[in-house]
Amino acid sequence: MPDQPEDEDFAAMFAASEAAAGKAARKRPKPGDQVSGRVISIGTDAVFVDLGGKAEGIVERGEVSDRDGALMVKVGDTVEARVVDDAGGAIKLRVKIGRGPEARAELQQAAELGIPVDGTITEAVKGGVVVDVAGARGFCPASQLDIRFVDDLTTFIGQRHTFTITRYEGGPRGNLVLSRRALLEVEQAKKAEAIRGKLVVGATVTGTVTSLKPYGAFVDLGGVEAMLHVSELGHTRVSRPEDVLAVGQQVECQIVKIEPPEKKGDKERIGLSLKALTADPWFEATRHLAEGAHVRGKVTRLQPFGAFVEIAPGVEGLVHISELATGKRLNHPKEAVAVGQEVVASVKNIDVDKRRLSLSIAAADRDQATAADAAAIAEQKAHAPQKLGTFADLLKKK
Repeated sequence: MPDQPEDEDFAAMFAASEAAAGKAARKRPKPGDQVSGRVISIGTDAVFVDLGGKAEGIVERGEVSDRDGALMVKVGDTVEARVVDDAGGAIKLRVKIGRGPEARAELQQAAELGIPVDGTITEAVKGGVVVDVAGARGFCPASQLDIRFVDDLTTFIGQRHTFTITRYEGGPRGNLVLSRRALLEVEQAKKAEAIRGKLVVGATVTGTVTSLKPYGAFVDLGGVEAMLHVSELGHTRVSRPEDVLAVGQQVECQIVKIEPPEKKGDKERIGLSLKALTADPWFEATRHLAEGAHVRGKVTRLQPFGAFVEIAPGVEGLVHISELATGKRLNHPKEAVAVGQEVVASVKNIDVDKRRLSLSIAAADRDQATAADAAAIAEQKAHAPQKLGTFADLLKKK
């Protein structure tokens, strides 16, 4: 009787062990499952993959070789694949389908299991492109060719890409519909997850310009899309983003804003700035200025309330309409100045915090008039005849 508790403990442990073994057996991957494993050995015809203790997988060597037959993996690398067969021994895996003489027969399996296929784009047709997948004619709609809208489909002709099968109907006139976008979105999501934790306000990031709009540019930060507003392209006024950027260009920016998604399914909104990484010419141009100083500049814009004058690249001052002319009431600045005109203005006020510079052409004109009057008086004095003096002065001199 004293041994009964130990027997009960042993029975409980045995039952738990059996349950764990049954659970492990149930975890064995089945055809269609996506699995990830580490390459443990490479043979003449196959690559062997450790699937984490569940089983050993086997991948045909051609599945992980490039077009020239060069192996693209080595021992220790991680391989992601689909289970295509399990005969109780090593699990047969496929990384891609669409290579070799058996490819046609495997297209149905690829469609059912979601295994990617390789194909070459042969022509652009209405609504998409034609893709050759191991001799089978497939169609990829334009909306599924890339993550973003493709303006000219002909640029893809001759390119080889990886696709997923969205629809397959066998037979002599089989229907094979493909999508490249689905794979790109999965890849982008993985990249985004890896980089998202590094994105904070104030961080400097490098990205690729993906598209240009009148209001700015979209930049890919490696799976995460951000917005570079036209107002953040530089310290100088930029009217069109294409004057500064080009699609495909690499840019270094600073993150100035991150807004969380407004609702489920939305993405965070990330704001970038180019000008945040460059010195502001406004402070350099104004730090030696004082009120009353005269500056030269060019009229850049006219507004009903006044004229903007550029005194240095990217540095503008405002001349209010009341300061455009002396002793004359104006209905519009164009009555006094024109865009492109060179002017001399007097500094009225410098607001460093708001980066505002107030100028006056009228005050400069008055200063110049006063200076001209003073110069004229001095000129008259210099050339005025000397005093003759009195008769007594003349006798004294003699």
